[in-house]
Amino acid sequence: MFLVHNERTKLTAAWLNTLATALVAAGVFAPGVAVLYGLSSFQLGRGFVVVILLGCLAVGVTIHFAAWTLLGRMRE
Repeated sequence: MFLVHNERTKLTAAWLNTLATALVAAGVFAPGVAVLYGLSSFQLGRGFVVVILLGCLAVGVTIHFAAWTLLGRMRE
């Protein structure tokens, strides 16, 4: 009878996964597309942008796996 615990665990994991998705979308796809199509008004070097993209991707994947690990705490 751990229904409340399991639902809270799932809710927290879903929130973390959504946070990871938003980070990847805002920190990887948006700047990547802006630089690729020349839509960015900032004069940043491509190397700097690549470092930011990889950093956001790494943090997003890490948060996703934290949410995945959190689901392992569900009880029967």
